[in-house]
Amino acid sequence: MNRLSAVRKRVLTGVFLLAATPLLAACSSHHQSVADANNSGAYVKAGPVTYQLEVSRQLNPYASEDSGYLRGLPKSEGSLAPDQEWYMVSLWAKNTTQQLQKTTSRFDVVDTQGNVYKPIIFNNPYIWRSVTLAPGAVEPAPNTTAGYGPTQGAMLIFKIFSSGTKSAYSNRPLTLRIYGNTGKVWATVSLDL
Repeated sequence: MNRLSAVRKRVLTGVFLLAATPLLAACSSHHQSVADANNSGAYVKAGPVTYQLEVSRQLNPYASEDSGYLRGLPKSEGSLAPDQEWYMVSLWAKNTTQQLQKTTSRFDVVDTQGNVYKPIIFNNPYIWRSVTLAPGAVEPAPNTTAGYGPTQGAMLIFKIFSSGTKSAYSNRPLTLRIYGNTGKVWATVSLDL
């Protein structure tokens, strides 16, 4: 009877440890302050919303597809300096919670030298907008221009330095920072250039 009791204790201990493993793993990841993803297709949890980088690339304003993404730029932002170029980041987001959640409107791109690029907000059906998502809803919605578009994401458009001492090409990798409503960085995504 003593030996049977010892076997039962070992089996119960093993069952307990097996059941507790996911809980222990969750505890260790609870302290991660900023989610991070590496490149196109990666999902990153930023606060209550999951974001996915669809694509990031230089835009050619003379190409028919790319010129559509730049249509509607305000005159004050419409021209580039000789050492600048257009850069696009296309994002998709999903509310994976059971409550209404608002997507963020606060992003920037930073290079390894600390140069910060802010997105240009303007009226264009492809441009990212902060929206309130119902549980399970996505942005851009599937029935929108951005949702049907080639990247199937909503876009952030940046002017980046393409040459000189501030060149984004010399200061790679670029990192997209996703901010929460408190101004804190919730997630980062490494970008192609």
